Amino acid sequence: MIKKIILLTTTLFSVACLYAQNGSIMGQVITKQKNAITNANVIIDNTNHGTETNDSGKYKIENIKPGNYRLKISFVGYVAEEIAVTVTSNQTTKVAPIVLIENEERLSEVIIEGTKDNKYSERTPSSSLRLKTELVKLPQNIQVINSDLLADQQVTSMMEGVIRNVSGVTMLEHWGHFARVNMRGFRLPAFRNGFNVEDTWGPLSEDMNNVERIEFVKGPAGFMMSAGEPGGFYNVVTKKPTNIPVAQISLSGGSFDYYRGTVDLGGKLTDDGKLLYRFNGMYQTADSHRGNEDAERYGIAPSFTYNLSNKTSITTELNLQQAESFVGSAYVFAPVADGYGSLDRNFKYTDTNYPVTDIQELTLFTNLKHELSKNWSFETQFAYLRYDQEGNSTWLWDLPNTGDATRYVGIWDALSLGKYFQTYLYGNFNTLGITHNVLAGFDYSEKEYWADWNQSIVIDVNQPFNIYNPIYGNTETPVFDRSQKVRDRFGVTNTGFIAKSFYAQDEIGFIQNKVRLTLAARHTELITIGKAESDNKWTPRFGLSVDILPSLTAYTLYDQSFLGQTGVSRLGETFEPVEARDIEGGIKKSFFNNRLKASLGIYQITKKNELVVDPEDNNFSIQLGEIQSKGIEFDMQGEITPELNIVLNYANTNVEITKDTNPLNIGQKLSGFAKHITNGWVYYNFAQTSLLKGFGASVGYQYQVDRSTWSWGANNQSDLPDYFRLDGGLSWQNEKIRVQLNVNNILDEYLYAGANYGSYLYWQSEPGMNGRITVTYNF
Repeated sequence: MIKKIILLTTTLFSVACLYAQNGSIMGQVITKQKNAITNANVIIDNTNHGTETNDSGKYKIENIKPGNYRLKISFVGYVAEEIAVTVTSNQTTKVAPIVLIENEERLSEVIIEGTKDNKYSERTPSSSLRLKTELVKLPQNIQVINSDLLADQQVTSMMEGVIRNVSGVTMLEHWGHFARVNMRGFRLPAFRNGFNVEDTWGPLSEDMNNVERIEFVKGPAGFMMSAGEPGGFYNVVTKKPTNIPVAQISLSGGSFDYYRGTVDLGGKLTDDGKLLYRFNGMYQTADSHRGNEDAERYGIAPSFTYNLSNKTSITTELNLQQAESFVGSAYVFAPVADGYGSLDRNFKYTDTNYPVTDIQELTLFTNLKHELSKNWSFETQFAYLRYDQEGNSTWLWDLPNTGDATRYVGIWDALSLGKYFQTYLYGNFNTLGITHNVLAGFDYSEKEYWADWNQSIVIDVNQPFNIYNPIYGNTETPVFDRSQKVRDRFGVTNTGFIAKSFYAQDEIGFIQNKVRLTLAARHTELITIGKAESDNKWTPRFGLSVDILPSLTAYTLYDQSFLGQTGVSRLGETFEPVEARDIEGGIKKSFFNNRLKASLGIYQITKKNELVVDPEDNNFSIQLGEIQSKGIEFDMQGEITPELNIVLNYANTNVEITKDTNPLNIGQKLSGFAKHITNGWVYYNFAQTSLLKGFGASVGYQYQVDRSTWSWGANNQSDLPDYFRLDGGLSWQNEKIRVQLNVNNILDEYLYAGANYGSYLYWQSEPGMNGRITVTYNF
């Protein structure tokens, strides 16, 4: 594979050198108060060239043939502008700042679905990814799930089907309080606004009420200071204050006593637009398909931006979430001879008096942006996270073939503290016709995690719980000793580390930036709790991206990761840091004037010191020698016609042990992936002139073949059946109101994830056919 990638790189470079010398256009879009306008559309009329402005209101359109053009600039709530520009060969045309004027009559309008370009497709990454280059030009596979797609699918939590929109992503378990997401065979750490907030058993799953977009970054992503797993990470970007008035309320109801209300407010707090705000709030209560598991969740998220000048701004966000979760209630156990799904889909393994787990999570973000000059700027941001959990989990003590199960409930209290700091500098300059986009920064993370699962109580003392003839209400509610705070308790598990990273990158553009060479390096120091010495390592990053055609780009990438691992083994030993390297390449193609985008890539990741579940005690992990992940990925996202939008993806993944102290493990498959995964989602908005004006319909599927979760069966083959789920939705909206109805698992399939533990099976079922309706009103 390495030889093929090197050959591809050489060929692409040679082809690109044959290009003619085109030109480019750059400039900025601002308000009359000289505030930057983010995500404004900048399009060259009668061409397939266009882009969106970044967080500083700046844009750059490249690879334009010399000539005279009309530049169209538009943004919701503002009067569109159109100016004439002239593009000269081998030069950048610098356009004076374009001022958009507010159109008061349009401020309250809502864009009807189907009239908005690129409903599901985004051009640029968020500023929290630190990259200024368009997604299609980057030497890396990054997929973005925006708020439009989340709304069409009625996704309210990270665990509700978000993964269907990205190739090769699986959900290992439905824990109820956090999402264990895997991609390319490895667990993905959860990022929020560019910070890695992953814990051993957390953080709390993200509620979509305060989410603007979710970015799935594939590969180590060295530009994030090597803070991500080699398989990648997902970055949740929260809603930010805006100078466009926002006033929205929504009410939802659905199956299993599901009720939810949200509010989204935003706009100017001062007439001059210097002080902006955003407020998001939500409340939800819902049962499960098993019954008697009513759980509440609520949250508030205020944020403010103060524009000190047109060059400097400060944004502060607070997010407080309170959630209840019946941790462990989804588990169902049965003898191996019975097989998966041998009990009813709604079978309940926990008793009616099973206590709820209480979780509170508080996060605080502060971001400072400042433009030093036209070509240089920097950002500094801080974050703090506190996660408190008080509750319990349940598991199986014994299960003979008679079905007489003995269950136990264990305490599960946890406290997680995270402190984060980042600062990075951007710059661009030219030398002898060669462009340089420079990124340099420092990243600091400090995490500590205390967990108490040292107390447990067998609840089936008087008589076993027979799974074939269950009788509920015969057990006592477990009582645990909580006389001390969790961090002060004897025998409590305490893990954590401090990570310090320095990073420098230069994206070098040749031949009017049609060829982009990325050279980068970083140094990481890891100080792990329980280890006497710190770990240090230099890791390089090389990338090449080439525009074969204006709508066709090819890329190759070599990157490494080096990050600490929290937790301890069953024997109390700390784990060595992860070391991995990723080699990949692929092509990215745009269709229909950049409204539809597709990517196809191959990769090979070699990872040392991977953690897997300890077969002696599944509450702990063990560390393997070396594993390798190989795969092919395809993603398509965007608009085919103004009425038809689509998401389509496929991945072939294979992960196996390549080196280990135990020769019998070599060649063994790892858990956490499906060999074949394909997903699709199609949304059709009926034409504005038709009798069905405002109506929309959608349908989507998820299909997984040869899949696993925690463990694999004999001969390295998963014994789980294939997974197929069909979902759909109907919607209607006008300028003020949107009504959305979604039906999940339309075929009413018995769907589950699970594992074979040798002496018994366990699985977690999904609900049968279920529905949800949401009414949204924009003031």
